[in-house]
Amino acid sequence: MGKRVRLTDDSLNSHGSRVLTSGVDASQYILNPVLLYMHERGKVIGYMKDIEVKDGEITGEPVFDCATELSKQCKKQWEVGSLRMVSIGIDVLELSEKPEHLVAGQTAPTITKSKIFETSIVDIGANDNAIVMRHNGKQITLGRDSENPLPMLSNKPQKTEPKMELKTLALQLGLPETADEATVNAEIAKLKASKDDTEKVRKENEELKLAQITAAVDAAVAEKKIPTEKKEHFINIGKKLGIDELKETLAAMSPQVKISSIIESEPEHKETLAKSPWEERMEEIRKNLKK
Repeated sequence: MGKRVRLTDDSLNSHGSRVLTSGVDASQYILNPVLLYMHERGKVIGYMKDIEVKDGEITGEPVFDCATELSKQCKKQWEVGSLRMVSIGIDVLELSEKPEHLVAGQTAPTITKSKIFETSIVDIGANDNAIVMRHNGKQITLGRDSENPLPMLSNKPQKTEPKMELKTLALQLGLPETADEATVNAEIAKLKASKDDTEKVRKENEELKLAQITAAVDAAVAEKKIPTEKKEHFINIGKKLGIDELKETLAAMSPQVKISSIIESEPEHKETLAKSPWEERMEEIRKNLKK
């Protein structure tokens, strides 16, 4: 039977932080429990099996695939004990500086939510590589001067952006300089409400304007002044010119008439009138003369 190892627990690590086991998501990692060498991508030496979350820690059993010389070497060193530590790579999802999440000697926030993306065999598990951390896809180091580092705990007061003096704010709002904070806040709330009302009226006017334009264009389509496929084109014209200009333009247009409808509407030729007896006699004489 292989050697079972601890991947992580709630104890203080070399970063001066802690990774809460209760907040570690290992579900995705369990589907592909890759085992790397020293957290290096491309150096896969096996996988972790029988991963278990229990009693405030996550444990598992490393399996070396022996598919590479590096994997074979790591397996031998693991068996003799010259390599004996593992380390996890995690995505940091949530931090906390609440007292209940801190312990004596802690200098960086507690990682309350995280996700494992790999496990590695490492030579020295107590150094800064003991846990590899990422945030927003970039590797980070707690409390270090690296790119996008996460903050260290500090007793120093945090810098805050300077607030505008109440007197200045009151004057800008058109209030007396002696106005108190409640009066200033009330005026700000009033301005915000007014702005919201103005925006609401603007939207209602836009909707009414569009409804009028659409109705005018629909009427023009019904009257055969414009083809149906040009409806959207004339609606856009109405948006640019306004409803009055659009109505004048449509009023000046004549209904379209198809030539086929004109031909179909022409009266049929009347039947030939009956000939008089004299005309019949003259026609008979002409036929006899031709013989």
